[in-house]
Amino acid sequence: MKKVLIARPLPDVVVVEARKYFDVTVRSETSPLSMSEMQTALGAFDGIMPTLGDMFQPAVFDSLSESKCSILANFGVGYNHIDVDAALQRGITVSNTPGAVTDATADIAMTLMLMSARRAGEGERLIRSGEWEGWHPTQMLGLHLSGKSVGIVGMGRIGQAIAQRCHYGFGMKVGYVSRSPKTLPFEAAAFGSLIELAPAVDVVVLAVPGGAETHHLVNADVLNVMQPHSHLVNISRGNVVDEGALIAALQADQIGGAGLDVYEFEPTVPQALRDLENVVILPHLGTAALEVRAEMGLMAVTNLKAHLVDGLLAPNKV
Repeated sequence: MKKVLIARPLPDVVVVEARKYFDVTVRSETSPLSMSEMQTALGAFDGIMPTLGDMFQPAVFDSLSESKCSILANFGVGYNHIDVDAALQRGITVSNTPGAVTDATADIAMTLMLMSARRAGEGERLIRSGEWEGWHPTQMLGLHLSGKSVGIVGMGRIGQAIAQRCHYGFGMKVGYVSRSPKTLPFEAAAFGSLIELAPAVDVVVLAVPGGAETHHLVNADVLNVMQPHSHLVNISRGNVVDEGALIAALQADQIGGAGLDVYEFEPTVPQALRDLENVVILPHLGTAALEVRAEMGLMAVTNLKAHLVDGLLAPNKV
């Protein structure tokens, strides 16, 4: 039996399925793999199921004399923590789990939009503090989302799922920027750049992949042109946003608010961000539903089986 390492504890159904085909080792820690752990795993296992934070970068591969591992079956759709070119140079295939995460991540985007626009986090803190004095007509007035406009940055699977929810569920006008033209089943206006989109919408939602191309895509220049009442929502990768610039904009009430599920230096969240009332912060809950995490894991197992057992291309090879 081929040997496989699962880098984090996963739902039982995933481990049971993997053990039908492989000699499986499940790492008990929830923290990312260290460099020494990655190097050891590459030499000891035929396949590895890594996930977010397992930084398989060139230095990890360069220090190896030989790799037993021939596939990194990433648990997750985003794989910017893996240097695919460096892996391929070592004959290591990389796969991911698209599709399984689409609806769950879109739902979290909508959660953040509503919580930020309607000041839900701030309201809950008020109740918990014991200082709420009761309802009155001008208490905690927020932004009504129905009929407003949303700008989707990255119109891939997740971006389209968010746009559909906004368009059909809330009657919102949709604008977007994308690397390639899109044929969509609903009305949506394409913009040439983010700097053009940002001032034209009430909510900007980031749904782009991580990586060098999108690092600090949202910076002070973008925040400066957003409308004073508008909200920024990020469910992509933390370093897509210049966190320092966002904190400054929120502290100055330059924008209406923000909803974040990811952070630039995750899991570190700056105290300045945690102190702000006009930001909703969630602990990377994008795919945090049992059914979704199970489906992601089973998809990764399918990739491993195709590659290691059946001698085929992994269905979701990147």
